[in-house]
Amino acid sequence: MHHAAVGLYLKESQVEQHPDNTSLQYTLQSLGWKHFFQQQLDPEDDLVPARVSRQDLNRYHLLSENGPLIGILPGRIRKEIASKAELPTVGDWVLVTPADASDPTQVVIQKTLDRASKFSRKEAGEKFDEQVVAANIDMVFIVTGLDENFNAARIERYLVLTWNSGALPVIVLNKTDLCSDLDEKMAEVEEISRGTPIYAISALNNSGLENLKNYIEPGCTAAVLGSSGVGKSTIINNILGFDHFKTGEVRQTDSKGRHTTTHRELCLLDNGGLVIDTPGMREIQIWADEDTMTATFEDVEAFIGHCKFTDCQHQTEPGCALQRALTDGKLEPERLQSYQKFKLEMSEFNARFDAKLKSEKKLVRKKFTRSPKSRPSKRK
Repeated sequence: MHHAAVGLYLKESQVEQHPDNTSLQYTLQSLGWKHFFQQQLDPEDDLVPARVSRQDLNRYHLLSENGPLIGILPGRIRKEIASKAELPTVGDWVLVTPADASDPTQVVIQKTLDRASKFSRKEAGEKFDEQVVAANIDMVFIVTGLDENFNAARIERYLVLTWNSGALPVIVLNKTDLCSDLDEKMAEVEEISRGTPIYAISALNNSGLENLKNYIEPGCTAAVLGSSGVGKSTIINNILGFDHFKTGEVRQTDSKGRHTTTHRELCLLDNGGLVIDTPGMREIQIWADEDTMTATFEDVEAFIGHCKFTDCQHQTEPGCALQRALTDGKLEPERLQSYQKFKLEMSEFNARFDAKLKSEKKLVRKKFTRSPKSRPSKRK
């Protein structure tokens, strides 16, 4: 069954139909509701929880116990935010009120609940801001192709951001049907995976997909991420059991594909799980904290503690434990290069992040001093 208002495909067993055959109903639990969100509700508020399944310009397609809804975000909320990351995104839970008494499907978004998890990256381009790709996700399927698209360093970047998100990463190596050196590529990924599950599949031949389906239990939300042409939409279509998303061919010269997915969308699976499809990402710039970096490179950090000098730059200094680990074969050169690259990137990120915070605080002070309510009243 297809409900055009939200672009969400469901089977008869997943929904309860009203007698008038006009709307669909779901339970909050089937949409991924958890105690984390329940405890944010005020029993005295007359607000309805709903989950964002898709956004089209200024309209939010929502799913709730009352069926599919169309949500509008008030202008005041847009004015109050310091970053676009604070706006509702796919996967978010929002609280809504009716917008039109004559049309119960039209609602106003009054509040976005705190997120249990979020996959973020730096917004593409020069602007320094956070982009939340998917919210309230339990796991991330990091998809890469085993053709010319294969890039272990890119997988490593996705892993860093996934660990920072609070979700469980699962690495999916697609297109085994086009790969003649699978063992070598698997070994390369295992070097940087840090114990993350790795699955080699062929979405085209419907091979190995059962392993992925087993992760998406009822009420569990998985996001599928990767660059264009890696087969994300084909994988989701196979998991759904029918062709919901468009798929496109990749160029044989460089294995790059077109953006067949142009928006993010939350879909409900037949078993009660949920999956989010996302457009391919050309840039995957870091938006993470120091703790995530330390956890990601704990193997490298372990050597650093044994350097002779506390300010060791790990280049040519005598007594450098990292250089000794390289010589002894205990540390791969590529691993150290990744570590040094990420450290430099984190240093630049922290400097720009601090500057952003100072700028935002300055704007808040300006707003306060300009506000008529903040000015002392003149004595008569």
